[in-house]
Amino acid sequence: MSKKQKLELTWVGKENRPRLEPRILIEDPAKSYHAAARVTENDIFDNVLIHGDNLLALKALEADYAGEVKCVFIDPPYNTGSAFTHYEDGLEHSIWLGLMRDRLEIIRRLLSDDGSLWITIDDNEVHYLKVMCDEIFGRVNFVTNVVWQSSDNSNNDAKQFSTDHNHILVYSKKPDWLTNKTRGNDEQYGHFKNTDNDPRGPWFDGNPLGSPAYRENLIFDLISPQGHKIKPPANGWRWSKETLSEKIKTGEIRFTPNGKAIRRRTYLWEQKGLPPSTLWTNLDETGHNRQAKFEQKKLFPEWTKEEWFGTPKPERLLKRILDIATSPGDLVLDSFAGSGTTGAVAHKMGRRWVMVELGDHCATHIVPRLQKVIEGSDQGGISKVVEWQGGGGFRYYDLGPSLLETDKWGREVISKRYDAAMLAQALCKLEGFTYAPSSDVWWQQGYSSETDFLYVTTQTLGPEELAALSDDVGDGRSLLVLCAAWRGNADHFTNLTLRKIPNHIRSKCEWGHDDYSLNVANLPMAEADPVPPTSAQGGLFDGEGDI
Repeated sequence: MSKKQKLELTWVGKENRPRLEPRILIEDPAKSYHAAARVTENDIFDNVLIHGDNLLALKALEADYAGEVKCVFIDPPYNTGSAFTHYEDGLEHSIWLGLMRDRLEIIRRLLSDDGSLWITIDDNEVHYLKVMCDEIFGRVNFVTNVVWQSSDNSNNDAKQFSTDHNHILVYSKKPDWLTNKTRGNDEQYGHFKNTDNDPRGPWFDGNPLGSPAYRENLIFDLISPQGHKIKPPANGWRWSKETLSEKIKTGEIRFTPNGKAIRRRTYLWEQKGLPPSTLWTNLDETGHNRQAKFEQKKLFPEWTKEEWFGTPKPERLLKRILDIATSPGDLVLDSFAGSGTTGAVAHKMGRRWVMVELGDHCATHIVPRLQKVIEGSDQGGISKVVEWQGGGGFRYYDLGPSLLETDKWGREVISKRYDAAMLAQALCKLEGFTYAPSSDVWWQQGYSSETDFLYVTTQTLGPEELAALSDDVGDGRSLLVLCAAWRGNADHFTNLTLRKIPNHIRSKCEWGHDDYSLNVANLPMAEADPVPPTSAQGGLFDGEGDI
């Protein structure tokens, strides 16, 4: 063969990649919310809810959150065919895979080295998605495919099989990722009893552990109260004679009624937990879809049936995932927020969270839900299990407008919606600088290191201004100056790098592109049913997420 080949999943348009503009985020204080007072010392207030296209939002988050997210949970659209009824067979898979690929590549960069990604998906796309995720994350970082029983009752009208489960694909950022071991459900510990009211709680009797290696000083006989001699295990007892005698006094080690053996009392509180199973069929532990709808109805009884989400996820499912993948204080991301279940559960469990939602229900549904969580009035879902009493808060952001707009002559110019501060912040993102205006040094609006800074102005700078600026920057420091124009020889100022805006940035991004939810431009039409394609574009990622 003329060139090296590799095993990969291909689809129409795979080579097409969007040139994303890293938008700024603009807070809407009227929608941000926080508790009136701290409930505990661990209350978290810096949570983030973003309204806007989730691909642009992920790009906007990258500068500040790359390598910081411990757990990403997403519940993307399951590629329902209704959005693609009028296109040739197979193209719907290509569109869906392209949309997912673009998002997952950024998600991978956002994950911390000990982070993990959890994707709920059904049979329509799970196998395509698995192969694509192998390509993005590496097959070595595939952890498992959890099968979750999502329905508590079978569909008796199904033509072939009643589909009662969803898949949860789990990937790690790096190999050898470890789960948190969890206590599991009560059935797994049903053999622990407390028949004698032991103050240390439920227990069960097991054989005493012998020494893992042969130790001469641990080889000794025990004499029971009945006078029987009890021989040690092959390697000796696990404890010295003095320690073993003390454990017999406390009741942790006790003789059997006939005095011919000893038993070790193992307590429930000592259990460190078990590795999670890949089969989640305990509906009491992980919930089911019908239960999630009931939780939604109970929380907002005033909503009509049309206002409900069709397939919300139960809070118990998210708790199970976050128990396995995170610890208190960790950062959780959901870029398909839907009705906000991930944020609600993360908040109740003491995790920090970031959510993104495109639809208007970001304000009409998610915000009031989170307000109830923060106020402590949401006592449904997992609230009683985690003893949730309220507290904390979040900030609500909209994606900023595109930095460049087209004027009446067809030229790309700086958007009129940008003031000086917004412009500096946007250009910091584009140039890879951290936006941090100095209160003392007027030209320090951003930095990339301790000695490299950025300054933005829409003015034309003359030779005298450049000389004064260069003198102020001084030796050992450098400054990137983004301005409308300048006069004079820029080479005279070795500590300044001068660039004209907007010329300098015009080729960096796709400007003015606000919606990456469904790109069906130039797709071939199917021969049958000449219905205009606009009637079929229900928006694959419009109303993103359904949890």
